[in-house]
Amino acid sequence: MFRALIGPDNGDATAAQLCARAIILFLLGIAYIRIAGRRTFSNASPLDIVVALVVGSNLSRAMTGKAPFWPALAATLLLVVLHRVFAMLTLRWGWLAKVMKAQPVTLVRDGVEDRKAMLWHGIGEADLRESLRLEQAETPGEVRLATLENSGKISVIRRASGAG
Repeated sequence: MFRALIGPDNGDATAAQLCARAIILFLLGIAYIRIAGRRTFSNASPLDIVVALVVGSNLSRAMTGKAPFWPALAATLLLVVLHRVFAMLTLRWGWLAKVMKAQPVTLVRDGVEDRKAMLWHGIGEADLRESLRLEQAETPGEVRLATLENSGKISVIRRASGAG
């Protein structure tokens, strides 16, 4: 009965069967994202982005019949659960967090830009200036610390008033 609902896995599903797959996968996709946790998409790390892309790709292939329905869902669920397990383990073991996540990088310290760090991480002068302006700082001289965070955002701590 379920096979009649979702159609064959060879790409020959009817429009109604593809719609049934879409509904099932929509609900399962939400469940998978709930299992993975909120961090999968907010302040995404490279690992989070890869997992999200693979989950989307797997669900898409299962929906269109380009991959067998149940095996594709099982593999996707395994990936989401592994992601969640590693996320929990990185909270427990700092060494694993360093392996799995990016580390914050100082771009400006006490008004002095670290051009080498900026070049290495692909942060141009315009990118840095934009981040400074968003924090109401016009120049690096007004900044005590600017850091490229794990999320890819540049955080800025301004110098105390009257400094620099």
